[in-house]
Amino acid sequence: MTELATILVDRIRAGGPITLADYMAECLLHPAHGYYTNRSPFGADGDFTTAPEISQMFGELLGLCMAQYWIDIGRPTGTLAELGPGRGTLMADVLRATRAVPGFHDAVQVTLIEASPALRDQQRQSLGTHPVTWLDKVEDLPEGPLLLLANEFFDALPIRQFTRHLAGWSETLVGLRDDRLSLGKGEPLPIPALAHRLADTAPGQVVEHCPAGQMIAARLGDLIARHGGAALVIDYGDWRSRGDTFQALQKHQFTDPLAQPGHADLTAHVDFEALAMAAAPAKRAFTTQGQLLAALGIEARAKALAQRLNGQALQSHHAAFRRLTDPVEMGSLFKVLALFRPGFPPPPGFA
Repeated sequence: MTELATILVDRIRAGGPITLADYMAECLLHPAHGYYTNRSPFGADGDFTTAPEISQMFGELLGLCMAQYWIDIGRPTGTLAELGPGRGTLMADVLRATRAVPGFHDAVQVTLIEASPALRDQQRQSLGTHPVTWLDKVEDLPEGPLLLLANEFFDALPIRQFTRHLAGWSETLVGLRDDRLSLGKGEPLPIPALAHRLADTAPGQVVEHCPAGQMIAARLGDLIARHGGAALVIDYGDWRSRGDTFQALQKHQFTDPLAQPGHADLTAHVDFEALAMAAAPAKRAFTTQGQLLAALGIEARAKALAQRLNGQALQSHHAAFRRLTDPVEMGSLFKVLALFRPGFPPPPGFA
């Protein structure tokens, strides 16, 4: 067992089974043995590759989308923020693509919500000398207009998972079997937060609930509704959660989520409807990643970049374009939720 597994086994032996949310939080964020505490999981040498690492086009187009929206809403002074910025690749591409937009860099303070000192060091290297503010949590975002990007952030937030029963909802718990971590079910109980899901589920169906994600969405929605701006949430998931999507990834392969606590990435699909509801009164628009990138002009950008490439570099470029946009790859699996101020149009790329 990993060191964290031993800690969790002792905790469960002493206090009983824990929720999936508690298990995920310990595995990902334990101060000594958590997944994000001890490693850089990004890229070919890590456990997964995100869209900004696949191609510069992703960050460039999102950056220009944000800059154009800043112009559309009157060029306010405010914050350009990112949740979970990883190695800083996305924000570096955003800043490079928008440096020619008159006044944009002077008007927005780049702010990264990142608690890991190791990742902050990598982000500093990626962003060079550009002024950056780091915050530990979303609650610390300043009052004022906000332009925010969140790419593959919400999928890593701890979830609670419930199975519908006639008598209520049975929660998935992490307990012990033969002194090893094992999944089980709690007794069916009424869950007020899921009362609205009784109409669209049947006994035996699974629903996942992310309280942390809804709290963050509520904060973003409140800021944007009062001060203006927009947030783009890009992640895998769908408009309404249904089914068991809890999973672990290690070395780009799916693995048992209980096998090596602290050594694998744990995620679940995002329920975009729940985020949008939590973000009210901010308005929302919703599309797929492929449709958004197409509307923002990725085909023209890909052709322009291809003119400078040949051989293996050109093949890799074409493969990156397909991976980002093709419906059978990331194009349809990944969705984009835009939050924006009531009375204003949605950001570019959203009908």
